[in-house]
Amino acid sequence: MIRSAKIAVGVLLCGAFALLAAMIATTEARAEVVSRSADGFVLRFAVGVEAAPEDVVAAVSELPQWWAPGHTYTGDPANLSLAFEAGGCWCETLADGTVFEHAMVTRITADRVTMNAPLGPLHDKATKAELTFGSGPENRGRLVTIDFVVEGSGLGVMADGVNMVMDQAFDRLVHQIEYGEPPQP
Repeated sequence: MIRSAKIAVGVLLCGAFALLAAMIATTEARAEVVSRSADGFVLRFAVGVEAAPEDVVAAVSELPQWWAPGHTYTGDPANLSLAFEAGGCWCETLADGTVFEHAMVTRITADRVTMNAPLGPLHDKATKAELTFGSGPENRGRLVTIDFVVEGSGLGVMADGVNMVMDQAFDRLVHQIEYGEPPQP
């Protein structure tokens, strides 16, 4: 009888630890290369935040405030603009006045923004570069996500490098959502 009780307590403790681990996992940022092949990759970033749905989409629209200076051609996100409408341009004005298109907004809903976004080294190489910023219900408020689907000949080798850049962008976006102000460079 004592042995059965010890086993039952052990099983109960294992279950409690598994539940605690699952709860912790749902509140911490999750970033990963979901899949990769020689000719593409899929990235996914997700974290629960205490925010209203409109706060998430509003933060995405403030891209020049949260995008990292080191991931612009001019070194200054103030040179970025985002026309926040279907067909709108995520553009950067260069020193000579030339406007460079980083991405084009393809769809906006109350909880999702999708862009054709062959960012940085993907420009002129990707046959598909679909970047989606989203949010959905979560225990603490909203589950903020970024999904990036990239296809193109030989682009699979770029997955880890693009993942690093997008991981930084995701952290900066989450800061903008949670604090309503730009993160420090």
